[in-house]
This record gives sequence, C-alpha cells and structure tokens, in this order.
Amino acid sequence: MLVSRNNKTSSAVAVIGLGRFGTAVAQSLLQMGHDVLAIDSDAKRVQMLSDELPHVLQADTTDPDTLKQLGLLDFRRIVVGIGSDVEASVLTVMGLSDLGIPQIWAKATHQTHGRILERVGAHHVVYPEERMGRRVARLVTGKMMDHIEFDEDFSIIKTKAPDRLVGGLLGIIDTMSKFGVAVIGVKPQDGPFRHITEDIVVQQNDILIVAGCNDACDAFAALD
Repeated sequence: MLVSRNNKTSSAVAVIGLGRFGTAVAQSLLQMGHDVLAIDSDAKRVQMLSDELPHVLQADTTDPDTLKQLGLLDFRRIVVGIGSDVEASVLTVMGLSDLGIPQIWAKATHQTHGRILERVGAHHVVYPEERMGRRVARLVTGKMMDHIEFDEDFSIIKTKAPDRLVGGLLGIIDTMSKFGVAVIGVKPQDGPFRHITEDIVVQQNDILIVAGCNDACDAFAALD
C-alpha cells in the first residue's frame, strides 16, 4: 500500500480518473511533495502512466467493495477526475461519500453533472473546461493579460494600466469607488512587481494586479 494506515493525518491524496485533468492533478501533487495513489479503470492508460506516477493502479471504482480493498478509507482527500463517464463519476463519488471521506473533490463536465455530484456527497465540484473557456474568452477579447477566477463572482486579473490612470498616485486614486475594483499590485515596465504604496505613480505600460467582481474586472480591463 502507498503509505501507512495513518493516512488521515498525512499528505497523501488519491486521484481517481487519469484523463488530462486527473493526470495533471496527480503530477502536480507529486511535484509539490505529496504521496499520490492514482487509479483508473483503463489498464492501457495505467500502463502508459506507470513510469510517470509511482503508485498507479487499475480498478473499477464504481464498486464500493473495490474502494475498500484499495484502502481509500484511509485517505482524507480524494480527487475524482472522471469526466466523460457521468455514471462512473457519480457512482464513485457516492461510494466515497458512503466511506465517510472528509474531502471529496470532483470534476464536472456541466452544471447538471455538478449538482448531482454535490447531492451524492462531493464537497468540492470543479468545472475545469468551463472555467478555462471563460478565461480564454476574456484574454482573447480584451486587454487582460491573465485572469484567475476564485469564485462565481470574484476574480484577480493582470492587465495593462489604462491611460486615464497614467500619472496618478495609486495611493490616492480610489479605484474601488470609481471602478469597483482594488489595485493590489503593480509591475513597472523595467522592474519587479510591487505592493501598492501611496507614493507609486502610474506609468505608461505599467502592469496592474486588480481584484474585484467579474463584471467590474472585465470593465476595468477594457478602460482606455
């Protein structure tokens, strides 16, 4: 087995479903120093990933008895990355919930899928394709250089300083009352990122880090 039966106090994470999303999660967790048990129902995929993931198993996780045999009862955190097979995704989350897993993260391909996952026991539901689609749309159509959505209506963006702010003191400009966003960092063209202080003057081509609701961030990035 991957680690001792004291997994509930360890950093071990199980990842079920090794498509692009699940594989990326497993690889990132390994790079961060976590023990990872990776599981997929496809024997060929498991074989293909056996050189990249140190603990990878082939198993049908829709079977509650299999979940117990895999030792998943000992894990505090499990990520279900099954996306294309909605039935397998739901049955796996339901089985993990019945085991009393404290943190179940599950990938959903659409809103209905996500609502079902929540009802059968997922604690956190993520929509990677949907969020990436919204992120790309914002980057493609505006001046925004990067976008991170933290909630349904809160984001942090990276954008070029609008011309109307150039020459002003960031410590004096009240961007929250004027634009509904907070400027939390600035990167001059020839320097590193800095936290906001009262003496910073906005320069042409400065890059700003801005936080606020999605609509306000979109509108700020579109300012001339």
